[in-house]
Amino acid sequence: QVQLVESGGGLVHPGGSLRLSCAASGTIISLNAMAWYRQGPGKQRERVALISPIGITNYTDSVKGRFTISRDNAKTTLYLQMNSLKPEDTAVYYCNLVNLQTPMARYWGQGTQVTVSS
Repeated sequence: QVQLVESGGGLVHPGGSLRLSCAASGTIISLNAMAWYRQGPGKQRERVALISPIGITNYTDSVKGRFTISRDNAKTTLYLQMNSLKPEDTAVYYCNLVNLQTPMARYWGQGTQVTVSS
């Protein structure tokens, strides 16, 4: 019943752009603070952006001014607009709840690979 499906990743040159999507089942996005996470090779998973149920957003310093988190009007899809991409943005990107301690947060999607390379 709980499902998170990420898409939109790919290979892009430095300075390029991608728009990631996260389709969420039910009322996950409308009732929970949601986030985009990423994990690069040999790196810890980090939260890069979040959005609250009322639309308040927050970003980690490394992506401020370049990434924008948003959702559709129905609050069924989460987006991450990624501009001015850098090689260090290379990672698998996932969406999930901000609060990873709740049982609902165990439903990780497959993630979507973003590779920034010249």
